[in-house]
Amino acid sequence: MSNQETQTANVDPLELDKFSQVAHRWWDTESEFKPLHEINPLRLSFIQKHCELQGAKVLDVGCGGGILSEGLAKAGADVTGIDLAKKSIKVAKLHALDQGLTIDYQVVAVETLAEQAPASFDVVTCLEMLEHVPNPESVVRACANLVKPGGMVFFSTLNRNAKAYLLAVVGAEYVLRMLPRGTHEYARFIKPSELGRMARTAGLNLQEMTGLSYQPLTRQYQLGSDTDVNYLMAMRRMQ
Repeated sequence: MSNQETQTANVDPLELDKFSQVAHRWWDTESEFKPLHEINPLRLSFIQKHCELQGAKVLDVGCGGGILSEGLAKAGADVTGIDLAKKSIKVAKLHALDQGLTIDYQVVAVETLAEQAPASFDVVTCLEMLEHVPNPESVVRACANLVKPGGMVFFSTLNRNAKAYLLAVVGAEYVLRMLPRGTHEYARFIKPSELGRMARTAGLNLQEMTGLSYQPLTRQYQLGSDTDVNYLMAMRRMQ
């Protein structure tokens, strides 16, 4: 992708730079990416609950260093991972090579790929990414265009309310120091009602929403009914 394309893409240069600076730590399970490693089995189980990954053509949007992409590939999927952070993609490619996994990693905007290859994937995942872009609705629309009719699209993001601010920003970044300060911008958090509206407008039907919560005493994450902070949505594209 050229510099001009990057400038016009749906991306915040500061967010891109932030992830580029720490790209070398994507696979350090004790780094700021530790939470992503810990929740990955839960994310995969939620996806597998709704679709068969063996042999499925899957697109991982905002793949970063490939944590979810590798999990999808190990489950038997034919995976394409896209991200605009070139350093993250480089790390993802090297790690997949080291693991003996074949994953098609590309530096491309999801909107661009939607124009190039509409209705090309059985499954599209876009997890922990919507809260980092200027126009999340554009991403949702592109994901809907990329999946085949009847296919599944999965989103996860952060709810926008006082509890989410206290736990995801103040708690995680300042008190527990699970994440670097400035990881999240509260104004970009998305209420489930807002994401639901974006998805319906794009032609997606909600199949299930579940919450993802952290238990400080056990230091473990779990899926459940609490959608106040983190939540996942499983969507199906209308025929």
